[in-house]
Amino acid sequence: MSTVYDCNRPDDREAGLAAAANTVRAGGLVVLPTDTVYGIGADAFDSDAVGSLLSAKGRGRDMPVPVLVGSWSTIDGLVQSVSRQARSLVEAFWPGGLSLVLPQAPSLAWDLGDTRGTVNLRMPLHPVALDLLREVGPMAVSSANRTGHPPASAAEQAREQLGESVGVYLDGGPAGEPVASTIVDLTQPQPRVLREGAVTLAELSEVLGVEVEPAA
Repeated sequence: MSTVYDCNRPDDREAGLAAAANTVRAGGLVVLPTDTVYGIGADAFDSDAVGSLLSAKGRGRDMPVPVLVGSWSTIDGLVQSVSRQARSLVEAFWPGGLSLVLPQAPSLAWDLGDTRGTVNLRMPLHPVALDLLREVGPMAVSSANRTGHPPASAAEQAREQLGESVGVYLDGGPAGEPVASTIVDLTQPQPRVLREGAVTLAELSEVLGVEVEPAA
């Protein structure tokens, strides 16, 4: 049975984070607030849990799950190499609304879907999300909604769509105006913006010192 924890109350927040961490370690699913929209998350290294996440959303392997991290340094163990461009963007915009697509480390034993050897990484700017990520490590996290339905900007909206497929709901209050993260592909020498969102093309260009354009 699902449990909802009000993370705006200190006692509930502590209990909720402990329950969420235990659920993730046991291969279950949790809903957590982020700085964009609510997310549904699982242990990134538990392929069965990631499969359950995709099933709960009604989503196929052709739409692989992004990974959220709790610190800058975490990415060093997840990607083949951290380029100067990637490091500059991390330092400028993490935690925040920027997702980076990078070649994943070949040694990683995970299955996030059909990623073609890449991983989509982000560090969210939300204290509840960061506390959980620092406790359990990298999590596969997608928007907390059924595929084809609007993303959830509140825990109750997520629960209405995902129900008992999720073990723990961490309620951090309304997410505000939902703004998707900007996604930058750094798998090629020239950065490509796959989706413009919270971080603008002008901001990216200023940090990188080159003109950044959306992918064709």
